[in-house]
This record gives sequence, structure tokens and C-alpha cells, in this order.
Amino acid sequence: MTSLQDVNPRVRGIRISSHSALQNLVENFTIGQGVQKSFKEVIDVSCGDPQRAGMRPISFVRQVIAVCLCPELLTEEIFPLDVRLRAQKLLEACDGQSVGSYTASSGLPHVRQTIAEFIMKRDGVPAYAENIFISSGHQRALMVFIKLLSGGEGQHQTGVLVPQPCPHTLLPVLDEAGVMAVPYRLIEEKNWAVDKSELHQALTTYRGRCELRAIYISNPGIPTGHLQDRKSIEEVIEFAAAERLMLLVDEVYQDSIYAPNREFISYKKVLFEMEKHLRDSVELVSFHSLSCAFVAECGLRAGYMEVVNIDSGVMHYVDTLLCTDINAPVTGQLALDLMLNPPKLGDPSYNTFAQETLLTQATLARNAQRSLKLLNDLPGISCQPAIGGIYLYPHLDLPPEFRRQAKMLGLEPDVFYCQMLLQEEGLIIGPGQYDERTGSHHLRLCVLVPPDTLDEVLYRLSTFHLRFADRDVNIFE
Repeated sequence: MTSLQDVNPRVRGIRISSHSALQNLVENFTIGQGVQKSFKEVIDVSCGDPQRAGMRPISFVRQVIAVCLCPELLTEEIFPLDVRLRAQKLLEACDGQSVGSYTASSGLPHVRQTIAEFIMKRDGVPAYAENIFISSGHQRALMVFIKLLSGGEGQHQTGVLVPQPCPHTLLPVLDEAGVMAVPYRLIEEKNWAVDKSELHQALTTYRGRCELRAIYISNPGIPTGHLQDRKSIEEVIEFAAAERLMLLVDEVYQDSIYAPNREFISYKKVLFEMEKHLRDSVELVSFHSLSCAFVAECGLRAGYMEVVNIDSGVMHYVDTLLCTDINAPVTGQLALDLMLNPPKLGDPSYNTFAQETLLTQATLARNAQRSLKLLNDLPGISCQPAIGGIYLYPHLDLPPEFRRQAKMLGLEPDVFYCQMLLQEEGLIIGPGQYDERTGSHHLRLCVLVPPDTLDEVLYRLSTFHLRFADRDVNIFE
């Protein structure tokens, strides 16, 4: 390839996330050299990587994986007995009793059965291992179905309904597959509610411009932290059935609900409690991930999807596409088993496991409340309370002059704001997604970090923002 024109046009069309651009900026300046910086290190709270931010891993998961990687530890008493017994069981599930062996492209049968049992316990409805597919992260699983759906050009190009805002990694996935993202607006003033009138409006707006084949939902919402109740989920399922759309449901933060008197309800549970014609016909693919909040093993790269009401012929090609990855990392597959089947009361590791998970959940809840209060006290910033997940998504009211300056630089105003924040305070916060209908800008802030790190994050953010507000007198009045 001698020039850019030789690169696949679809690849050239993939949108680069603003987070990647900020990471590139970090590489372009060195702390302690050249211009004096007020900070000693860069703190990144733009994306959901809690361990990178300093959160500690779950001991049980790491200990079992350590024994699986080094089976000589099976006979040592350095770890509790239940750790060694679980490691032995997991090794027996691997070919050659080794994590260095390949697995089936859809994952280890033992782990798929564990996932099915977890879903049955969670929802009280049947789940089957043959409908579970393990992949190297839930985004890889999502890509499988996006590729299966994609096709056509022009008005026949495949379209997928996606929330606005949506996870910052979603749009590049659609770009790679050549699928049109059809945005439906979440209602900010109603705590980012999914509104059926917005779904119908998106459908009407894009009818004739593409062939809509699926709707993507994240619940709890990423990055908004909203949580759908049963009525809202039923409305989306009825909408999908009426419009013959596949449901692609991201439920990776299902363990991270911290608002009082609220609980996670899966789409599958609701579907199976609806009328028979719906539960027998609505095509549903739900996703979960090892990168979720209380385990947060992002680097082990494993997730899974459960498929419901998908034709058996299609299932064959799900497996075919997964074969292009050979298999998900075996250590990640084993960690999925540990996440979904943790120590039980009475096991030697139970008390430590319970303490660690409760500490993570308490830290998340306290951090969200502290951050929400500070954000809403700053001029020009307002934030809806989050119910679950690990993000806050504050609204950023930027003055016209700043917007004009950003436009001259070819940047969205929130991206420009985040670049200035990084340059002046060494803090990476993610820009939101610009909403053309409302003209609004937002920030994406991960709050699952150690409390002392959050102290520093909030100090740097408030220091910068108050200085920013003072540059032009009364710009936020």
C-alpha cells in the first residue's frame, strides 16, 4: 500500500474515539520537562478500567487463576483449600489439563454450563449451554451479530438503532461492519429514560435511508447510568416485535446497581414473562463481560452472549465467525466461571470475597454521590443521578465564544475542553457525544476508582473548571 487510497475504504471510515485522541496527547508531553506542570502524573477516568485506576482485583479470582497457571501450587497450602479445589476442577475441564490448550471456538463446555446455571438462577427461566457463546470480550461477541446482520448499500444498507448517548466503543464497531448507526435520543431530563416516542421518531426519520434490522440497548446505561424498569423493558420488547427488529442488549453492569430500592431485571426475564407469541418470536441477544464492575478483569478479555429465538442455521454462522478468533483466552474463560460461581457461605474464601465485593460496591456508591454533588455545584455543569454502572455523564454548558474557538480548531467544544483539562491538570475525562437536536455537550467520568484517587480527580476538575469559568466574566450566568 503506497498511499492512503490503497487502504480499505471501510477501514478509513472507522471513527476514532475521542479517548484515543486524548491518549495520543499524553504521549506528546513529558511531565517534568519543558513547561512546568502542576501535577506529577496523569490520571485517566475516561473509560471503564478500574484496575488501571488503582482498584484491587478480587483475591479469589486471581488465586484460582494463579494455581491454574502454575499447577505445582495445587499441593501447596499457600492458598485456601477451596481455591485449590476449584483450580483442579477447572484444569480438568481444559484439554490436556492445561490453560495453554485451545478450546472450542464457542468456549469451554464447563464454563458455558456455569453461565447457563447463573442465568437460570438470576431469571428463574430455562437457559441452555448450547445457546451460550464465549468470546474475547463482549464487544467481540457484539461484532459477530453486527456482521451477521450487515449488508446492502444505499437505502438497503443495514441500520441499527443505537441510543444517544451510547458507549464510546460502539460506533467504531458499526463502522467496521459497514452498518449505519440510527440514533434514538435518551431523555436527559427524565434521568436518561428510554422513550418509545423517540424510538418511533428515529424509525420514521431513517425509513427509506436504510434497512433497520436491530436495536441496541445498554441496561444499565453506558455512560448515563440509567436503569430501565419492567414497564420500559416491555415497551422496547413490544416495539422490537412490531418492527421485526433483533434486540441486542448490553447488560455488563448488571451487578452495579447502587440506587436505593432499585434492582436489575434482565431483558430475558421480562421477555419470558410476557405473552407466548412474544417470548417465542422476539430475537434476543444479551451480553455480559468479565470487565464488569466488581470483578473488573478487563485485561483477561472474556465475555459471553446468550441467544434466544435465533434460527439454528444462523447459530452455525455464529460459531463460524467466532472461529476466526480461534477461541477466547482460556484464563479469561476460567475467570468468567469464577465471577458467575463465586465462593459460597462456609467456603474458606467466602469471607474475603464478600468483604472485597462489598467494599467495591460501597466505594462505587459513595464515589457516585460525592461526584454528583461536586458536579452540580460547579457553574455551567449539571448532572443527572446515576442508578447503576460506573459512569456519571454531566451536561457541560459552554459559552458561545468557547464554542467558536473550538470550531476554528476543528474540534467539538467538549473535546476541546477535555484537551485543555489534560494539558493544564493532567486529568483525562472523556468527551460525550454531541447531540445535534439539543446542541448539548457532556463529559464521561468513571467513578469506580479508589477514594483517594477520586479526591485528586475532583480537586483537579473543580480547580480547572473554576479557572476556566473565570477567564470570561459571567460566562455561566
